[in-house]
Amino acid sequence: MTLNPLDLISRLLILMIAFPIHEFSHAWVADRFGDPLPRRDGRLTLSPAAHLDVMGSIILLLSGFGWARPVMISPSALRRSSPWAPMLVALAGPLSNLLLAIIFALPLRMGWLPVVTLPNDPSINIIQRIFDDFVWINLVLLFFNLIPLAPLDGEKILEHFLPGPLAEKYEEIRPYGPLILMALLFIGPMTVDILGWTLGPLVNMVYGILVG
Repeated sequence: MTLNPLDLISRLLILMIAFPIHEFSHAWVADRFGDPLPRRDGRLTLSPAAHLDVMGSIILLLSGFGWARPVMISPSALRRSSPWAPMLVALAGPLSNLLLAIIFALPLRMGWLPVVTLPNDPSINIIQRIFDDFVWINLVLLFFNLIPLAPLDGEKILEHFLPGPLAEKYEEIRPYGPLILMALLFIGPMTVDILGWTLGPLVNMVYGILVG
């Protein structure tokens, strides 16, 4: 497999910046609500070493999509602080991806980036391409993590807003969440690409708004 050097740089930025900030955001909000687990586990840091998962990092470098180590939280400790706490902790990660996408999209939209081209292809602006990929991947991570299936953040966000009877039904399908997710990721693209149909337009729309 030949990996484009510009793709590699973009993915390394995701590993070194986006993944640590995503997980740190979960940890920081949980800590603010009095959950001792993130601090005990050493997750209140922006150091990539504290957050990266070896397999998730390798797959990200090879395919452009991967994962970090999830932050362990104590739902009971959070709920003692506020019934909203578990949902806000879950929401913090995707919001960090949105914030990063906005920050890196601004120079693209305003034309602030210097022009640095490839010697063999002057049509490609290296810095612009790296920023562009970084924005795109963060938007993919934003919407992917909002899918309401365990173990993704969207599952905890949706659970907070469900009324009692629906929450009980939702609880019954939680153990099957990872299996459904794996099927959507690996079988779906070869049959019915539900994720592509749903997430693709959302990513395109927000990318267009941010970058123009």
